[in-house]
Amino acid sequence: MTDKPSTVDLDATLHRIRACRICRDAPMRTRLPHEPRPVLRVTPTARLLIASQAPGARVHASGLPFDDASGDRLRQWMNVSRDIFYDETRVAIIPMGFCFPGHDDHKGDLPPRSECRAAWHDDLLRAAPRFDCILAIGRFAQNYHFARLGRPLAKAATLDETVRRWREFAHGTPQIMALPHPSWRNSGWIKRNPWFESDVLPVLRLKVEEAIR
Repeated sequence: MTDKPSTVDLDATLHRIRACRICRDAPMRTRLPHEPRPVLRVTPTARLLIASQAPGARVHASGLPFDDASGDRLRQWMNVSRDIFYDETRVAIIPMGFCFPGHDDHKGDLPPRSECRAAWHDDLLRAAPRFDCILAIGRFAQNYHFARLGRPLAKAATLDETVRRWREFAHGTPQIMALPHPSWRNSGWIKRNPWFESDVLPVLRLKVEEAIR
């Protein structure tokens, strides 16, 4: 990342990403089962980064990130309206996989495509603005961003352990908060861990407010 990113470099990188067909035409492993539709949002003025996993089927259809029930829950966690959430001048959304990866045999979403990380993320983050706060959602995003910022997570660390270390990670520049995915599939985890809503969400909302003001 740079303090004063080049708009030309960022725009050029985004243009190449949105035209990317690597996972369809030259995949690292299994070919993407549908036409690519990269979904991401970032401008030179954004100070809050939502570093997520990968678009789901509904987002693949609409082209709008978090345009689903997971997005509703995430906005509730952040205490922001849809208008603020989708204000690209304040909020960047960069998933680890830019395209919907498809479904597994149990109708769940497959993991983010590894081609995106290998081909694009380092260049994109170098061209992106200097974020004040990063919300790292899910293990793929957490592994990448903590390592990128010189704070690599232990390979054996679980999502639960990482989220529990929020006090440690909420300091520094940029501040980074590890979050579980807001999918309703994680409702059981949230119920079993009431500290997440009572202790983490108030701090999350404060960090979000500071970054987007």
